[in-house]
Amino acid sequence: MRFPLLLDAYGALLTERKRDLLDYYYNEDYSLSEIAELTGLSRQGVRDGIKKAEEELYTLEETLSLVSMTEAVAEIAEALAALAEKTTDEDAGREIREAARRLASLRQSDLT
Repeated sequence: MRFPLLLDAYGALLTERKRDLLDYYYNEDYSLSEIAELTGLSRQGVRDGIKKAEEELYTLEETLSLVSMTEAVAEIAEALAALAEKTTDEDAGREIREAARRLASLRQSDLT
């Protein structure tokens, strides 16, 4: 499940061939043989290309942490929303809900 997220976050930084291989494999659920037919590569060439692209995505995530940061922002937004529901102070609850809304908005548009 993590590779589609990594591909969304960093796909533009991969070569077109690597991006296509990962897209076929993870998003389209094609087999190595099916991808080989589509691309003209050998089955082993497809496997090697996918492994290299996966390593590149892992390296990008280790360096930039965009996916991890997006997940952390989502967790914080959820925790704030839950806290807003528990507070008895109306003004504080409103401010907490607004902070949660802004974080959720940031998570969806700016980090990925």
